[in-house]
Amino acid sequence: MNRFFGTPAGVQVGQFFIDRRELHEAFVHRPTQAGISGTKSEGSDSIVISGGYVDDEDHGDYIIYSGHGGKDPNSPRQIMDQSQDASGNAGLITSHAAALPVRVVRGKHKGSPFAPPAGYIYSGLYLVTQWWMELGRDGFQIIRFRLERIDEQVPLEPQALNVPDPEFATTIVSRRIRDSQLAREVKKLYDYECQVCEQSIPTSGNASYAEGAHVRPLGRPHLGHDVLSNILCLCPNHHTQFDLGGLILTDEMEAIETRTMTPIANLAFRKHHVVAPSNAGYHRALWLGARGLASDMRLLKPSA
Repeated sequence: MNRFFGTPAGVQVGQFFIDRRELHEAFVHRPTQAGISGTKSEGSDSIVISGGYVDDEDHGDYIIYSGHGGKDPNSPRQIMDQSQDASGNAGLITSHAAALPVRVVRGKHKGSPFAPPAGYIYSGLYLVTQWWMELGRDGFQIIRFRLERIDEQVPLEPQALNVPDPEFATTIVSRRIRDSQLAREVKKLYDYECQVCEQSIPTSGNASYAEGAHVRPLGRPHLGHDVLSNILCLCPNHHTQFDLGGLILTDEMEAIETRTMTPIANLAFRKHHVVAPSNAGYHRALWLGARGLASDMRLLKPSA
C-alpha cells in the first residue's frame, strides 16, 4: 500500500486506540515499534510521541519533537549522535520541504497533559514547520522538529493548557513568512533586491517582490527577535534555501552553500542595516551542529 498522508477514512480526531496493533490496523500509525513512519523519498506520514526521548516538548498545538536514533535501548537517554540520514528523520525532513501533513499520535506518558491515561489517542494532523540540530541534554547531537497543528480540527483537551506560542504567526502554509513592519522596511531599503543574488522579481504595476528572512528563527525554542539585526532581504529561492539549511552565513556575512561548503556571495549592507554575527552563528549551529559555532570559514569545512 502506498503511503497515505491525511486522516484515514473512519478515524476521528480524539479517537482512542488500545495498543500499537490497533493503530497499525486503522492505518493511523503503521509501524508497531518505531515512533516515526516514513522514508526520505516519500516523507513521513505519522509519528508517536510517548515520552521516549527526554528532550521532547509537548505544548498541545505545537510540539518540539526529537528525531530517532542514538538512544540507549533500555532507557530514554542518548548515548550517541543522531543522523539526518536515519529513515524517520529523513522522512520528517522531506515532509517539511514538501509541506506534507503528519498524523500525530500521543501515547501514555507523564511529560504531557495531552497524553491519554492509557493506550494511544489520535491528535490530528500537524505540519513540520522547522527542523534543526542541537546538543541534547545528554550531551549528544540530536535532530529537533517543530510540528504545528493544522487549523480547523477538533480542539485538543484540556483546552485550558493548550497555550499557543505568541511569537509564531499561524498561516495555511508550512513556511512562515512574518512580514512585519521591520521586514517591509528592510525590503524597501534594498529596493526589493535579494542580498545574495541582487535580483529583484518584477510584478504587475511596476512593483517588485522580495521576502524578509529572519536569521535566528522566531518562536520557541529559538526565540529570535523581530529586529533589524535579525532580518535579511532575500528572493524566494534564497529565502527557502536559507530556511532549509542549504545556505548559511559566516560572521563576515559571506553566504556559503552548505552542500559543497562553497562561498557564493558577500552580502552588502545599506545605510544603518546590519545583521548581528550572533544571529548568523545561531543559524549556522542549527544546520552544522557544534561545527557551526565557528566563525572562521576554514573551521566550517568537515575534517578529512
